[in-house]
Amino acid sequence: MTKNISLIGMPAAGKSSVGVILAKYLNMNFADTDIIIQQEKGKMLFELINEHGLEGFCRIEEEVVSSINLTNCVIATGGSVVLSSRAMEHLKSLGDVVYLEAPVDIVAKRLSDLNQRGVVYKKGQTIKDIFMERVPLYEKWADLKVDSSSGRPEDVMNFIINSFSGYR
Repeated sequence: MTKNISLIGMPAAGKSSVGVILAKYLNMNFADTDIIIQQEKGKMLFELINEHGLEGFCRIEEEVVSSINLTNCVIATGGSVVLSSRAMEHLKSLGDVVYLEAPVDIVAKRLSDLNQRGVVYKKGQTIKDIFMERVPLYEKWADLKVDSSSGRPEDVMNFIINSFSGYR
């Protein structure tokens, strides 16, 4: 197996939680692009956003995600990765893209501090604003859309596995 599964969706949709157990179940590697960015740049996401601004951070994210060369890997992405066509085209070239969909009220409940979490958003934007901006992009890039609002990563994992016969 050389194909990857990239997980996209809003912050707090469960990409990392689902990604870890999906990778274990499928005997694949796991990577989190937010962690890769932090390791490469030596700073927390919120520090990079504060230092470089939103556009600068998005350029860093695009550069890092577009250069990853992984195989047999479940890749959890940052929620803002869909703002870059270049990064998304690269992820699609590496395998399947799964959109973990959660309603805005669930996302808002799960997200505590947007700044500390390193969420990319413009001053004055609400979680609903971010949601409305990104959902069409998540849907555009997804090979599969999965409801992740149940709160049980195992349920989401099972749905993904049952949807892709090539990963058994």
